[in-house]
Amino acid sequence: MMKTNMPTSRQSGWLFAMMIGGLIFTTTAFAQEIKVKTGIEVLKESNFKILQGKRVGLITNPTGVDNNLKSTIDIVHESPGVQLVALYGPEHGVRGDVHAGDKVSDFKDFNTGIPVYSLYGATRKPTKEMLEGVDVLVYDIQDIGCRSYTYISTLYLAMQAAAENNIEFVVLDRPNPLGGEKVEGNLVEEGFFSFVSQLKIPYIYGLTCGELAEMINGEQMIPQPCKLTVVKMKKWRRKMHFDETGLPWVPTSPHIPFAHSAYFYPVSGILGELGYLSIGVGYTLPFEMFAAEWINAEEFAKALNTKNLPGVTFRPLHVKPYYSVGQGKNYRGVQIYLTDFRKARLSDIQFHMMEVAAELYPEHKVFDHAPKNRFEMFDKVCGSDSIRLRFSENHRFEDIRPYWTKDEEPFRKLSRKYYLYR
Repeated sequence: MMKTNMPTSRQSGWLFAMMIGGLIFTTTAFAQEIKVKTGIEVLKESNFKILQGKRVGLITNPTGVDNNLKSTIDIVHESPGVQLVALYGPEHGVRGDVHAGDKVSDFKDFNTGIPVYSLYGATRKPTKEMLEGVDVLVYDIQDIGCRSYTYISTLYLAMQAAAENNIEFVVLDRPNPLGGEKVEGNLVEEGFFSFVSQLKIPYIYGLTCGELAEMINGEQMIPQPCKLTVVKMKKWRRKMHFDETGLPWVPTSPHIPFAHSAYFYPVSGILGELGYLSIGVGYTLPFEMFAAEWINAEEFAKALNTKNLPGVTFRPLHVKPYYSVGQGKNYRGVQIYLTDFRKARLSDIQFHMMEVAAELYPEHKVFDHAPKNRFEMFDKVCGSDSIRLRFSENHRFEDIRPYWTKDEEPFRKLSRKYYLYR
């Protein structure tokens, strides 16, 4: 393989900084100082001890990199005493070249020649045939801390397959970009489990992938526990959101290009399932805005700001989306600014927006106006139809607040059993 002269993890590589309210989010090639060692870094330090002499299947994508942005695929492939025999691609694929929702095909990796099996095509769970000749499955994917993001569904099904086939399972842990303190939303209910709500956890669940894997095993979320090893990070703390880790950000999917994009995904992602207005997907602000032809930007921003939501402010916005909802149309609305990330209730923001829109523009009440064929996906992402049905009665957030928040404290208490970090 051709060598590249990559900067060390402590070299500065600022591209630009973006000011969002009171927080500065840096979209950098390399942060000034990397404060956290991810699971792959710790595994390298151990000289791959837990993988020595074993045939490895690796579940990963472009986010599986070390602190110098070298792919975990290449690192494991080049490791003496370790035999990388198979790769497994989640949604968007091993190399990240597949659009959201598109099926992923089996092929051979062009860098290593190793067979790649799709976990987002004909099957989403590794089959016995896919696992033939594999001693240990290794999972290394950066997640964004939100239940509807499908990588944790892949984690869950892969752990199940590992248990069924008597294969070890290793998670190379990575930060939860939202930190380990935010928990928001109700648990998934019977009848609403799906690939976008595979696990009985809140919408924002406040765990790393390694901690979540421990919970999946410990709470018997799979029929039989797998032989699980979590390679813990070093120096990660629960209070850290991603920018505080100093780690370089690799886009987790096409519309999560920067670390701060992960902060906004739960702000508007549920509402985005309805195609009711633009949430910035198709413009330069994915998940950071609400806009439509029928909104008066200044009026809308004023009404939202009057709510005095903790840690949030809104700016009037005029845009013309490039694709997706509102393509080529003049849209008006608001850009969302997180002025205090820790105080902000991220997922609540979209429900407040829906309420204000109904008050100002009653002819555009969300569940009267949105396509009914999108209701099913909205309910799946919410983990229940109760949110939609209760909100539809008066289009008021207070009507759903008790239901949306009812499981948060019990889950906090339960999840503490699986904390690997303080």
